[in-house]
Amino acid sequence: MRFGEAGTGELVSAAQNEGLRFQAGPFVILLRSEAAGLVEVFQQLYRDFQWLAAEGVSDFHVSLLRARGVRRIWRPQVRFRLDRDEPFEPFPLDHAFPLFEWGLNYGIATRAHRYCQLHSAVVEKEGRALVLPAMPGSGKSTLCAALMQRGWRLLSDEFGIVQPESGQLLPMPRAIPLKNRSIEVIRRFAPDARLGPRFPKTRKGDVAHLAPTTESVLRQQEPARPAWIVFPRYEEGAGNRLQPVARSEAFVRLSNNAFNYRLTGETGFRTLTAMVRQSECLEYRYSDLEQAVATMNRLVG
Repeated sequence: MRFGEAGTGELVSAAQNEGLRFQAGPFVILLRSEAAGLVEVFQQLYRDFQWLAAEGVSDFHVSLLRARGVRRIWRPQVRFRLDRDEPFEPFPLDHAFPLFEWGLNYGIATRAHRYCQLHSAVVEKEGRALVLPAMPGSGKSTLCAALMQRGWRLLSDEFGIVQPESGQLLPMPRAIPLKNRSIEVIRRFAPDARLGPRFPKTRKGDVAHLAPTTESVLRQQEPARPAWIVFPRYEEGAGNRLQPVARSEAFVRLSNNAFNYRLTGETGFRTLTAMVRQSECLEYRYSDLEQAVATMNRLVG
């Protein structure tokens, strides 16, 4: 059964007891939550994911727990627990869903070292992956969301997960966090986009999450081979500038955008070297989303 087919009360009860278990790409996550509001948003944005039986091995055990003492009642807070660790300070209770998303990202980035992990968005068309490595504030998530809404399959907004043995990129479709101005940009660009509630004044500003498309979820076991590495940058008034990047420079920039390059040693070096060699490497400056999507579509042609 998919989460969207269950009753909200049933999900809330399960989250407080045995947990909600689901698969996101190569990982199985078990989510427990004492915050009913988190479960309601989770059901809205993860409705296409299969609800797995609670029994079985899970890669990440995540719990969102109500704060103790006075913070349970006055300005209530929520705590994030990964296995037995609590790596963050508590968040306001009504920000439980962003805390879940950021906390799970933290867990993957710090523990899943059997893969090479790039800080990048990845989308796919015709079996070929477009990798968008970028620093925060570059417009990466906005461009990724726009491409997904125009027919590209989402592999991930946050992680380029490269399997060293095959060199392929593994999908991990999850909700895309849009920040500040990007929220309204995507609302105008794709009025039918399935956006969750706006969470104001988080540590990253205002945040709203965009649900992955149904196709992206149903095809989350299909890897893609890297074909393009594009370093995007939104600049107001920049026009539409796509230019090649030397592979040596692309390698340096790609490794600097990796979560675990230094930890993976020779494996990481060989994996990223092979990825750069088989990909077209480009730098992209854009200021208009429709034009940006058309430009990325031309790469496929």
